[in-house]
Amino acid sequence: MRMLIGAVGMALLAGCVSPAMNEARNQAPARTLISDKETPKVAECIKFTWEDEGVFGVDASAYIDKDKSGRLTVYTRGAESFVDLQPQGTGTALSYYAKQPDDSAALRRLAMVATCL
Repeated sequence: MRMLIGAVGMALLAGCVSPAMNEARNQAPARTLISDKETPKVAECIKFTWEDEGVFGVDASAYIDKDKSGRLTVYTRGAESFVDLQPQGTGTALSYYAKQPDDSAALRRLAMVATCL
């Protein structure tokens, strides 16, 4: 039962943030990056670093979503910040988006992304 409630909650959360992410994608990303690492490994690293409560406090949540084209997206609750990861050859192309790109939390999240490259 708990798993069902969790799955429904995640589906609702994904449905709420998708319009915000799609709107952000209509603009240029705050930063574009390239990694030599495989896309799933980079995504897991970003998710792990964004869940560091010592850095981001009690709202240190991160989620990974995969779309039909194979793009992975790592995002925070409410999609305040998110990264689209697209396989590129043997590596990964990353596009970082943030609602407030100069906000201290967004800059910390970007720094954490850089550690995963």
